[in-house]
Amino acid sequence: MGDISMTSEDHILHVIGGDTPANKETVVSTPVVPLLQKLVAELLATYFFIFAGCTSILVNIDKDKVITFPGIAVVWGLALMVMIYSVGHISGAHLDPAVTIAFATIKRFPWKQVPAYIAVQIAGATLANGTLRLLFNGKHDHFVGTVPSGSDLQAFVVEFIIAFFLMFVVCGVATDNRAIGELAGLAVGSTILLNVLFAGPISGSSMNPARSLGSAIVWNKYTGIWIYLTAPVIGCTCGAWAYSFIRFTEKPVREITKSGSFLKGLGLK
Repeated sequence: MGDISMTSEDHILHVIGGDTPANKETVVSTPVVPLLQKLVAELLATYFFIFAGCTSILVNIDKDKVITFPGIAVVWGLALMVMIYSVGHISGAHLDPAVTIAFATIKRFPWKQVPAYIAVQIAGATLANGTLRLLFNGKHDHFVGTVPSGSDLQAFVVEFIIAFFLMFVVCGVATDNRAIGELAGLAVGSTILLNVLFAGPISGSSMNPARSLGSAIVWNKYTGIWIYLTAPVIGCTCGAWAYSFIRFTEKPVREITKSGSFLKGLGLK
């Protein structure tokens, strides 16, 4: 990711290794998306991601556990995967202040755009929770935020670990040009699913300050909120730096396919 302060008519040039004669480099141009469009995409994607995940929690409570806990984990994972494929090429589909900050610390995202991204992420999460509270009011009004089920220390450590795990995977599939980028959505969505399954009963498996803060604002319930504002940021930052450390090499790990598509190489595309 780079500076996107240019207009939509401007382009960034990327030099890539292609299947060209004499293995020459090919220059392609990619349109630069204006910041406003990125912010709108991030706002909408965060809204739909949080709305889907939190709705599954409310429906499960209200309808006698019809979705089940594993079902809730699947909804969170699928919702993120869909949003990555929908707006990943526009805004990067961070949907999480911790991810945005972590990218900035490893110089994959401009610091000057971090406040705007965080603002729309929190706005999207708050609007999603507000919509849910309007839809499920009265006796159906249940808090869908994140609170520690054990000690604050347990919740903090778990949130740190799952945020580290999430960002490590994100960096592996989305920032390393030796990895298979077209499967990034599936890999990251699966990571969310897995994290919710094993960490949900302990900390609520937030991994996302906007997700927790949005619920806290709408329901005015801030129990343990400091955990969810700090642990994911620290965990994601450490995860990003850890992957940056182990990937520091100019040598390619392997040749995927000459076509550049993993799926084509398997004969699936």
